[in-house]
Amino acid sequence: MKLLLLSDQESPYLWDYYQPGRLNSYDLMISCGDLKSSYLSFLVTMGRSRLLYVHGNHDAEYERRPPEGCECIEDTLVKVNGLRILGFGGSLWYNGGPHQYTERQMRARLWRAGWAVRRAGGVDVVVTHAPPRGFGDAEDLAHRGFECFVRFVDRYRPRLLVHGHVHMNYGYEIPRCVERGETKIINAWERYVLDI
Repeated sequence: MKLLLLSDQESPYLWDYYQPGRLNSYDLMISCGDLKSSYLSFLVTMGRSRLLYVHGNHDAEYERRPPEGCECIEDTLVKVNGLRILGFGGSLWYNGGPHQYTERQMRARLWRAGWAVRRAGGVDVVVTHAPPRGFGDAEDLAHRGFECFVRFVDRYRPRLLVHGHVHMNYGYEIPRCVERGETKIINAWERYVLDI
């Protein structure tokens, strides 16, 4: 299964310089947030696969104009070709904007989703906007990850945790992929292709 992972910056390769058929090889597209609604609608229209998304901390426009043809998986476990995928959008609270959560609020969201994970027999892919604390995040409050994500990964051992929020062009020396135990953690900034 070939996944197209997206986050935070629209890819000129996929949008400005799009060529017909460029999206045909993907079996699933996943957005980790902070992308224009019109961009996601374009991708799902031009591609042949589903597009799942979570909210980024700058996705207030989705309330007025959600991405057409795309599926929001906030706090929801969905199955796609046998993959169990669970989504949690938003970032750590830093200025009170939309889709920002305290550590306690995010921990409550994870706790509520635990029932669905146990009922499904586990989770394969966790889609978040913010990274886990200490795994691809930064030290400033706005780009710090959630500690509760680390505990969630340790408990349920998903194969993948895919996130955005920390831009690779910010100058942080953050690797694209890291690991926590059996879980591969991927920063989906702009676009990342993965065969699973």
